Amino acid sequence: MIKSIVSTPLVSKMCEEKGIKCYEVLTGCKNIANKRNELIDKDYLFGFEESLGYMFNINVNDKNGFSSMLSFLEILCYCKSKDITLNDYIENIFNDFIELHGDRYYKDDSAIIGGIASVNNINVTVIGINKGKDTEENIKNNFGMPHPEGYRKDLRLMKQAEKFNRPVICFVDTPGAFCWIEAEERGQGEAIAQNLLVMSKLKTPIISIIIGEGGSGGALALAVANKVYMLENSVYSILSPEGFASILWKDATRAKEASEVMKITAKDLKCFNIIDSIIEEPVGGAHEDPKFMCDKIKENILNDLEKLINTDLNEVVDMRYNKFRKIGNFY
Repeated sequence: MIKSIVSTPLVSKMCEEKGIKCYEVLTGCKNIANKRNELIDKDYLFGFEESLGYMFNINVNDKNGFSSMLSFLEILCYCKSKDITLNDYIENIFNDFIELHGDRYYKDDSAIIGGIASVNNINVTVIGINKGKDTEENIKNNFGMPHPEGYRKDLRLMKQAEKFNRPVICFVDTPGAFCWIEAEERGQGEAIAQNLLVMSKLKTPIISIIIGEGGSGGALALAVANKVYMLENSVYSILSPEGFASILWKDATRAKEASEVMKITAKDLKCFNIIDSIIEEPVGGAHEDPKFMCDKIKENILNDLEKLINTDLNEVVDMRYNKFRKIGNFY
């Protein structure tokens, strides 16, 4: 974090509390940029200058740029949210997790973690999208954007779960499926379509939890489930607000307006019955109290899992099918 000497001291205090190094420079964006160049080999979060406050609204008159500080708080909250990852959820919710690798066609995709485990003595298959905890893991896991082999891996594990009567628990956190040329060459669209088809008629209960981002078909490929939960501060949408604004209005800068139109929040989607329930997060986000967050997710999983495993499998499939057939009936 780099700030000017005339900016609000609250920034320094926030950085100190969160364990982030804060550098002070003379006022002016040029000085912030020069300091940034000195720190080129270090992780850089934000450059804070009093005048940034005026960039958010022409009516902002606060010398200390509190509007800008609010933006900084949002960024800080997002960065800290990466402190709790898919591996943390698996470790704290399930017992005896054994990871399984590969799609048996091409290779293993580290963006998707899957395997077998138990929760309260119920054997389950766990599948999730893993962005990673730091930059090295982000790159290794393609920032949580699965390749076709990732989706084929989770399809293999779902079919295995059906064979051995294990419910499937999915964790979703992705901006979307990887859409570069090599993914298309290996059949990205077909891989996602196969997941949707098989999940719609899989004869075992499926529960999916949106733990961060749920973007496009890449998220839906793990979310055709009997029960779909969202964490309180997560989002679930057909594509990013920037992409939506670019397509609809040819103007990506209208992303904020697009996000309001798209209704991507947990509360909006619950109102439309697209999801089944919202899982409460601790104040400040899931990262502020990981144990609380894991306990709440586990509680929700067990409440519905115990009902679903005692339901006839044909009825489980019909319930899932009818749930998705009703989505979109708003008139």
